[in-house]
Amino acid sequence: MTRLELALTLARRELRGSLKGFGVFLACLALGVAVIAGVGSLSAAVDAGLNADARALLGGDIELQLAQRAAGPDERRFLAASGRVSAITRLRAMAVRADDRSRSLIELKAIDQAYPLYGAVRLEPPQPLAAALAEQGGAWGAVAAQSLLDRLQLKLGDEIRIGEGHFVLRAVLVHEPDSLGGFELGPRVIVSQAALGSTGLIVPGTLVQNSYRLRLPPGADAQRFIAALRQRFPEAGWRIRSFADAAPSLQQLLDRLTVFLTLVGLTALLVGGVGIGNAVESYLREKIATIATLKCLGAPLGLVFATYLVQIFILSLAGIGLGLVLGALTPYVAAPFLPAVLPVEARIALYPVPLLLAAAYGLLATLAFASSPIGVACQTRPASLFRNLVEPIRARPGGLAAVTASLAAAALAALAFATASDRVVAAWFILGAAAALMVFRGAAWAITRAAALAGRPRSTSLRLALANLYRPGAATAGVVASLGLGLSVLVAVALVHGNLMREIGESVPQRAPSFFFIDIQPSQIAAFDRLLASLPGVSNVNQVPSLRGRITALNGVPVERAFVGPDARWATSSDRGLTYATALPPGSRLADGKWWSADYRGPPLVSFAADLARGMKLKIGDTITVNVLGRDLTATIANLRDIDWSSLNINFAMVFSPDPLDEAPQSFIATARAASGEEAALERAVTDAFPNVSAIGVKDALATLSAIVAAIAAAVRVTAAATLAAGALVLAGAIAAGHRRRVYDAVVLKVLGATRRQIAGGFLIEYAFMGLAASLLAVIIGSSAAYFLLTRVMHVPWSFLAPAVAATTVLATAFTLLAGFAGTWRALGAKAAPFLRNE
Repeated sequence: MTRLELALTLARRELRGSLKGFGVFLACLALGVAVIAGVGSLSAAVDAGLNADARALLGGDIELQLAQRAAGPDERRFLAASGRVSAITRLRAMAVRADDRSRSLIELKAIDQAYPLYGAVRLEPPQPLAAALAEQGGAWGAVAAQSLLDRLQLKLGDEIRIGEGHFVLRAVLVHEPDSLGGFELGPRVIVSQAALGSTGLIVPGTLVQNSYRLRLPPGADAQRFIAALRQRFPEAGWRIRSFADAAPSLQQLLDRLTVFLTLVGLTALLVGGVGIGNAVESYLREKIATIATLKCLGAPLGLVFATYLVQIFILSLAGIGLGLVLGALTPYVAAPFLPAVLPVEARIALYPVPLLLAAAYGLLATLAFASSPIGVACQTRPASLFRNLVEPIRARPGGLAAVTASLAAAALAALAFATASDRVVAAWFILGAAAALMVFRGAAWAITRAAALAGRPRSTSLRLALANLYRPGAATAGVVASLGLGLSVLVAVALVHGNLMREIGESVPQRAPSFFFIDIQPSQIAAFDRLLASLPGVSNVNQVPSLRGRITALNGVPVERAFVGPDARWATSSDRGLTYATALPPGSRLADGKWWSADYRGPPLVSFAADLARGMKLKIGDTITVNVLGRDLTATIANLRDIDWSSLNINFAMVFSPDPLDEAPQSFIATARAASGEEAALERAVTDAFPNVSAIGVKDALATLSAIVAAIAAAVRVTAAATLAAGALVLAGAIAAGHRRRVYDAVVLKVLGATRRQIAGGFLIEYAFMGLAASLLAVIIGSSAAYFLLTRVMHVPWSFLAPAVAATTVLATAFTLLAGFAGTWRALGAKAAPFLRNE
């Protein structure tokens, strides 16, 4: 019989006996695997839905976007010759009740007769879209989201005014196939392209986006068409997307969310790994006599190690299997809730790849955390193993166990890094998790040393508690590390959320304007200024010219091939606002370089946002090419600016010198602040005098942003709870593993005259110390993480929110206290005689 066969035989025989104490082992493993498998399965289901609905989401096989201009006759003919074309126009406008009692900012979408090329629009009451939008009785039709009817207190059949045009609401818009939702400042309203001209909104300089969707003939090659289009119109400034990247923003969000939630699951698995190690150690403590006997009979180290590693491996399959079942069921459980939060239909099915990946994580975590306790038991001499019945072993794992654990940990880190869509985040997570575990382990060691050096206080309960913290086999290290890691996440979330909500709800409104006014025409700017000057309570009026452009090249390299970091990709993903100025804009400060003189007339210069320059590896003297109104404009970076976006003043990432742009078709953006109670009067005065001007209320935008931040914070809290649940399992495992020792201590102490109150007090103080230590460490680490995120990543002022942190600390300490005492209560009631007879 080979050594492997012998190890398998011994392992099989061992597994016939009692497996008491492995409940926590299985629960820790199943929790982490279930989170990873569930997130992966849900992500795969949504991804499959994206791929299946790609053409409908895009609106065609190919979409071409132009900012502030429509396609020319030659361009339209080229598109029409290539397939079926649908033209879409998007802009923001104001919808006003016919009786002028109320108004609302809207997201206006004008469509042609070919829309939609893929998918279908759903209306309530059901009717053809063309019929709902057609002109009837001298009035054009419109369909709108239910939120507009609620906001303006309208019903179907009522009339609204958009610009200078009048429309009858004929249906509620239930679903549009090419809508991905997202951050929108107003309800959606759809009208026909033919009716758009009646509004008077489309004039040179209006902030408008024109999209042209193309349905190619069967068998046509999308990439070949794109190459031909670029060759035929090299300076058109198209933003081109094919159905393969129909929803890049949603896909990027999905990828990042998957990475985050997978790492949360991995964190739960790592925290649970402490419980895995504790459970294995407890199990081996019951097998001490067997291991010692095997070694006395000449069993080599490798055989003993393999025997128990095989047992743990077989048991881990049960925990992993349970986690995989729960993970596979996650999409089915979540399916009823997904339509409310996703613009695509998830394809619910069994996806093997995420399940296999979760199983690999589970196996590697088991190897990493179980090898050391097995190695300790196998490395110790037989005599020491027998003495462990009364004196716990103090040894280190041997070379075989250390190598196995190290290789498993390295493979776990490599797997997390290799499978993450954002490897930078994964790398930081791996380093952060390792550092946090080391910090908590070090802190736990410091606590045990402090308890050992505290002397012998007169209080029996306190003396018992201190002894329990540093005695051999104490659970202090595992409990403090696992609970502390979960609490650190919760403290960080509480501080980030609290600071963001305070900034949005208090600080920003005190500095921000009341309204942004967009699409002010150059011919209207003087009258606009006079109107605002005549209104009482209006102050801080500021206006700047505004154009739209798309970055097409960096230092002459097409932006598709240039280096653009993840944090800067938003600036190149679509058209961006830009302006020109003679002086440094308010809310900005020069980070590098000099501003041009007020009378500068020369080669185009640009002032660029410093954070974007870092993300694109640009410096002063480099060039940026921007397509504005179909014309490529190449400018040299003259200076870099740090921008205070939180002020909500008018600021642009790109500010050009005036010479190349001051004669281009443009509009103006203005801000103004109204006295409290005068906001409605200001909005009404401006939009009545200038029907083409849209008013964006900052309060409404901040309310939308607050809701998003609150939802994200709630989601992060829920996911962080998985980590905390793993810590609770570790605590439960430590209590279960130490139950026999607790009973022994309680019996001996009662025989020596200790009262139940004194013993209970000792247990309470012990767990209070552990909970308080974990909480205090979590406050330090969580606060540090929140400070870094707020000040360095989000650029939001930092403030230590004592109530939120105190609530977290108190609740965590109380939880540890109650859980620990509940787990040791049975030990207090143990009768001495039966226990001593068994001993």
